Amino acid sequence: MALDDPQPNPPSNGTNDAVAARLAPRRTRIGRLVRAVTSPYYRYRHAKFFHSLRVGLAMLVSILATTGIDIPHGIWASVTLVVVIGGLQHHGNIRKKAAERAAGTLLGAALGLALILQQNLFDSLALTYVLMSVIAAICAWFAIGAAGYVALLTAITMCIVAGHGDNMIDTGLWRTLNVLIGIVIALAFSFALPLHATYSWRYLLADNLRECARVYTRMTSGVPIGSDEQVATFIRMGKRLVQLRSLMPSVAKEIDVPIAKLDEIQRLHRSMLSALEMLSTGTLAHPELRDDFAQQCGEDANAVRMTLLGAARALRFAGTTQFRMPDAATQQAEQGAPTPCKEMTPDLQGPVWLSQRFAEQVERMRVLLAASERNWNIEGGARELAKSG
Repeated sequence: MALDDPQPNPPSNGTNDAVAARLAPRRTRIGRLVRAVTSPYYRYRHAKFFHSLRVGLAMLVSILATTGIDIPHGIWASVTLVVVIGGLQHHGNIRKKAAERAAGTLLGAALGLALILQQNLFDSLALTYVLMSVIAAICAWFAIGAAGYVALLTAITMCIVAGHGDNMIDTGLWRTLNVLIGIVIALAFSFALPLHATYSWRYLLADNLRECARVYTRMTSGVPIGSDEQVATFIRMGKRLVQLRSLMPSVAKEIDVPIAKLDEIQRLHRSMLSALEMLSTGTLAHPELRDDFAQQCGEDANAVRMTLLGAARALRFAGTTQFRMPDAATQQAEQGAPTPCKEMTPDLQGPVWLSQRFAEQVERMRVLLAASERNWNIEGGARELAKSG
């Protein structure tokens, strides 16, 4: 047999082949499940499911950790767990709330223990009630402000530890320990399949940029947009804009970016939506002007469209080498100047001016996102750190 002839296949066992055939689909399903669970986008799409699963498992661990070794008053660990992560799904928020919970717990526990000690020393319930009322009033004063959560938890923990001044000192100490156990469990489970606010921020912004590209392309190609579709589109983008605003504090903590930089992106994003809505509801609502606008500026709009789609892909598929923030489309765009359209009629001066402003805003958005890509690209940033290490 020649050396370059293919080697004959070894004789196969019919039983083994049948078993392998049955196991292959199962292995494929398991692989797909693992890839889905470890995918940030999949966790973003099914955030409620993963959040409820994590809280349920954390509750089970809390119960086993306290009742399994017979820790007195273990219910307060479970209560603390629900308070810390029950209504918070993003990793940055959980860390912030856990830190505030710990500060409020320690301060409230110290005040509660002090109330129990003074009750044992002076044996005056009237004095205890007055002191508790004064402490509650002080906490209420600070509860309306930046440290509101800490102040509120201080008052709550004081009541948990001290009761109405009739708790024993060992009861107060056990309750303090249980609250701290709940915080530790909540923080530990925040690292299990974390739902980073950065993921939600990226995907929501990518959806809006992609939608902007679709609307702008239809306007600059003369394709009419129905009024109902137009209203629904801008309502969707407006809702995402509001969601992005609520995510910014958590995103800033997760990726270590000043909130002012995220706010700059948010304000520019809002300006882009405003310009696009004015374009679609203004003069271009008339078919004849829309056609003229498409003939004059349609070719130049392609660069804007490609920048929007490139930025959306970079946000959506961050971490992959083939999808990075696009470079400036033209030398003029790099200098911050819009690509000029051809000669225009007086009726089109307003729409063309708005179109040029929109092109400027898109380029500024590209520059801002490119400058912060190293921060919000969590997957790629982790790989770069591993290589450098």
